[in-house]
Amino acid sequence: MSTRIAFLKGHGTENDFVIVPDPENAIDLPPAAAAALCDRRAGIGADGLLHVVRSAAHPEARSMAAEAEWFMDYRNGDGSVAEMCGNGVRVFARYLQRAGLATEGDLAVATRGGVKTVHIAKNGDITVGMGRALLPEGDVSVSVGERSWPARNVNMGNPHAVAFVTDLDHAGDLFVPPPFEPAAAYPDGVNIEFVVDRGPGHVAMRVHERGSGETRSCGTGACAVAVATARRDGADPAVTGTPVTYTVDVPGGTLVITEHPDGEIEMTGPAVIVAEGEFDADWMEGVLG
Repeated sequence: MSTRIAFLKGHGTENDFVIVPDPENAIDLPPAAAAALCDRRAGIGADGLLHVVRSAAHPEARSMAAEAEWFMDYRNGDGSVAEMCGNGVRVFARYLQRAGLATEGDLAVATRGGVKTVHIAKNGDITVGMGRALLPEGDVSVSVGERSWPARNVNMGNPHAVAFVTDLDHAGDLFVPPPFEPAAAYPDGVNIEFVVDRGPGHVAMRVHERGSGETRSCGTGACAVAVATARRDGADPAVTGTPVTYTVDVPGGTLVITEHPDGEIEMTGPAVIVAEGEFDADWMEGVLG
């Protein structure tokens, strides 16, 4: 009788994830397996995979085990490894709460982008401390078809290029990565956000996530957008001493992003677990050949 492996399915503002609980890091999940699970036709279907492992059991997270019991071993939809995923952290925290491994209040989660502080509120929203944004120097541009825009280079533990446009339809279908220049600015690829204004402190965005294509939401992308918009608007909390908050609409819902004077960025939004079940280990072995 073949081995059955437990999984759950969840989403944060419709950025969806396959969740594989594996506290002792006993399940081998090479890139091909992660990509197969995320396949929307031949697998379970998701933008990414959340491999739930105790920090002490994972070689990439052991150094963080004293700060955070749990490590979010995150994979993009194509199976590639990513440093961080803001929506993924919220869904990861919701899973831990559902499994009785976390309660309302504060929680630390280890990621490849460092230890993230999470707060699970009584109203169901989850706030994630996303760290500080880095704003690398140098001009960057992105293009779609005949159109080209200057973009703000923002690093949230993963790279982003934020372009302000007059119409979100100008971003095209976002099935493939929009070209960017210079290539040296993002040697490992980049998440690209297209942004329009909706009102004071309010913007909307679409995003191409590297390794996943267009997604319904991107948490680190929403943070990058808020920072880029604040700088465009002449606001820098480190200078003024006053926090700046932006509401960021994504195709899958709304996120609220606050940048504090010390540079720390907080993201607040929903996280939902929608299903759980099992998949066949023999199927995964067949995928791997």
